[in-house]
Amino acid sequence: MTPVKVLTLAQTNSTNSAAAALGDDAVHGTVVSAVCQTAGRGQRGNTWESAPGLNATFSLVLRPSGWPVLRQFELSMVISVAITRAIEQLLFQGVNVADRDALPVRIKWPNDIYIANKKVCGILIENSLHGAAIARLIMGAGVNLNQCEFLSDAPNPVSLKQLSGRDYDVTESVRHLSQAVTDAVDAYLAHPDTEALLRDYHALLWRNDGAMHSWLDTAAGTVFAAAIDSVAPDGLLTLRTPASLLRTFRFKEVHPVL
Repeated sequence: MTPVKVLTLAQTNSTNSAAAALGDDAVHGTVVSAVCQTAGRGQRGNTWESAPGLNATFSLVLRPSGWPVLRQFELSMVISVAITRAIEQLLFQGVNVADRDALPVRIKWPNDIYIANKKVCGILIENSLHGAAIARLIMGAGVNLNQCEFLSDAPNPVSLKQLSGRDYDVTESVRHLSQAVTDAVDAYLAHPDTEALLRDYHALLWRNDGAMHSWLDTAAGTVFAAAIDSVAPDGLLTLRTPASLLRTFRFKEVHPVL
């Protein structure tokens, strides 16, 4: 496995941008972490709120040599599963296993991380291509560790400290999270198993409980009830309505209603 190399910056606008600026100097397993991130980017053009020095804000450079761009969502799933398990380890360190049922750590499709119904981590993946293959993948992650007051209009943020009552070492947490992802990606690149990966992803999928939940069809602007049926290897989400109608969506086409 590849040991990560962490570069910590006092301040940057975006760790993804800082990692990209390293160019070829950012080898596989390079991590750029920031004490203060002034313009962290999230999915769909959102920003990521993080109080300076309290949370894990970092970007991990991966170089999946020759990995087909058409299979990019498989790497997204690997990353999501690895981050979920690593966050669970941080949250429940020294806690009885039985206590985990009340605070399930789950993946909100496609790759946000929730604990119960609150968001603890956002992930942004940016790929650079060489032909039909991914030459470089930058995974930016913001994990709420110690922040207990959130000022943005985000509807449901939460931190590990709010849930556990413990303080977290930011430097150690960044290394733990980034090493977990690097190890998982290395293992998958060496022995890809799409079926096993899909099983792991579905087992950790938020709201994948068979129940009907409210969803917003962004194109139509309408809310409808549906249960999660499946997520395909390319990332397509299929929902099942109460009338057993299957509806399939791409990224940004549907959002859960909290």
